[in-house]
Amino acid sequence: MGSTLLDYALSHWDVSKLTVNEQNPQAIAFYEHEGFAAYMRTDTDEEGEPFPLICMRLADR
Repeated sequence: MGSTLLDYALSHWDVSKLTVNEQNPQAIAFYEHEGFAAYMRTDTDEEGEPFPLICMRLADR
């Protein structure tokens, strides 16, 4: 299901970047498998809470 949703986002919305909670290694592994690579890490989420995020982008872009 995740791959289908990601394929839709890639083809309809030209998604090339995303953020993943660092505490979710399964999600990070999924996106790496789908061609994304980490390029930045934050110590907090968008609301300033202490939830580190991994910023990822498609490796070929």
